[in-house]
Parts: sequence; C-alpha cells; structure tokens
Amino acid sequence: MMGLPKIALGAWAWGNDGTFGGNLTAETLRPVFDAGMAHGLNLWDTAYAYGMGASEKVLAGFLKGLPRESYLVSDKFTSQCAGSGSGAMADMIEMQLKLMSLDRFDIYWIHNVWNAPHWTEELARYYEGKENVPMLGVSNHNLAEIRQADEILKAHGLRLSAVQNHYSLLNRSSEDSGILGYCKDNDIVFFSYMVLEQGALSGKYDTRHPMPEGSDRAAAYNPMLDKLEVLNAAMKKLADKYHAAIAQIPVAWAIAKGTLPIIGVTKESHVADAAKAAGITLTAEETSELEGIADSLELNVIRFWEKEMK
Repeated sequence: MMGLPKIALGAWAWGNDGTFGGNLTAETLRPVFDAGMAHGLNLWDTAYAYGMGASEKVLAGFLKGLPRESYLVSDKFTSQCAGSGSGAMADMIEMQLKLMSLDRFDIYWIHNVWNAPHWTEELARYYEGKENVPMLGVSNHNLAEIRQADEILKAHGLRLSAVQNHYSLLNRSSEDSGILGYCKDNDIVFFSYMVLEQGALSGKYDTRHPMPEGSDRAAAYNPMLDKLEVLNAAMKKLADKYHAAIAQIPVAWAIAKGTLPIIGVTKESHVADAAKAAGITLTAEETSELEGIADSLELNVIRFWEKEMK
C-alpha cells in the first residue's frame, strides 16, 4: 500500500445526516473531491453509517475510472448497521465493497465499541490468511479496549494498525489516558477526528457570528462561543505568523502531536486549508501554549455518541 498522506479527508457530512444542516449533492461535492486529489490528499474516510450508504455512493462515483493505486479508502464496520448472523461481518464488508465498486479497502475499522470484541474476532476471522489485508483499526475505543482488540487480531496472525478517536485542542483525553503513547510504542497510526470541532475552531464563528441554528453542531457549540473566542484569538496570532488561516492551526497542532487528522470537507476551501496546514510546523512551545489556553477554558466537547477516554 502507498504511504499515507499527512491528512485524511472525511466524507462524514456527505451522508447528509443532519449534523451540518442543509443538503449536499454529488454535483456540489465533485469540486471538493477533485481539489483533494489535486493537492495529493488522496485518503478518503467514509462509512456505511454516514447516511446508510449515501456517503459511500457519492465517493464511489468520484473514484470511478481512476487508477486504483491513485487513492486510498478508509471504511468502517458499524455493528448497528449490520445483521446478527454468523456471516454478518463478511456480508457487511462485501456489501460495502460492491456498493463502492472496489476489490479492497485500504483501511477498515470497527466503528465503535458496541459488542466490539465479538466483531473484532469476526473481522480477524474474515481477513485471516487473505491477501491484500487492509490496515485494521478501531474507532472510539479506550486504552483497555484498544489493547484487547490488538490481542484478538494477533491471535489470528494480524495486528492493530490504526486507532481513530475524537482528539482536538478541546478534547485531549486520548492523550491523557495514554492512548497516544501506546500507539507510538506499537507502531499504530493514531487518526484524530473532529480536530476543528466541526468548525468551532475554524475562526469562522464567534458570539456575533454563531453557527446557523437547526444543526446539531450549533446546539453543541454556540453556547460556548464566548470562551472559544479566547482560543481563536491565540490561534489568530499563530495564523498571522505563518501567513495562514485560523482553521489551519488546529490541524497543524494535531500533526505536530504525531497524529493524522481526518478533516471533514464540504467545500474546496476546506481542502485548501488542509493542504496548507500540512505544510505548517508548529514549535513545541507553540503547541504547549495553545494547550494551556484551551485547558483553561474547561470546556466539555464530548458528544452524545462518544465517551471520554480514561
């Protein structure tokens, strides 16, 4: 498999699940995809759960006709979307591959911890002895659950290669709990998602310019915009220093921490920001200063579908 880019592009919102409000179409998303590929950001993160196949279908349409070696696809097994029979794992994987007209995935994840040991065992049985095994990962797992998944895979001659958790300046529980350290020690790539807190750390929103009402993220972040202005002001100083946009600083921070950020993209500007962020190298002093300010705000941004990592 080709090497991973510094940033993955997320197609979460492409499923039109209501998180961002409004509707997105393949026509409006096509330039976003093209921009990502043009910038060399060719790792695309999706899941069947993102609109019950809607995100996968849109992405598949864009990938059609491209050389298979020119892109990487990260997809997920979401137990809540699968059947309960003995062949549920195989059925899900093969349904997703067919849906996307692919012969393989490059990264495949257990999406959440619901009955995860059982499904990790099923995943291991499915890929044991096969050629073209993708990077196998777990998402939204705490350290004990990550260790358990690694043990299950190793018993089948496989290994845990990736962990994906919510990780941002406002939520460093995967660091505090030792997950980042475990990943580093065991050659596991840590993928950080929600680095921008769904736009709350992009510099676009403040008390005078709140997120549009009617979306889940507006309900979550609008009440804390006054505190976020303090962090955004600090990020603006760094953005000015690096001739960058504020939205590029949290991404550069996540890269500086040794993680691979997954950036949700719905506009070409999101892709351009991601590409520029990949070229910014923050100093240890700058990352520490940002963390100190973020910690002082004492904000809880753990969302309804996840847990704090302990």
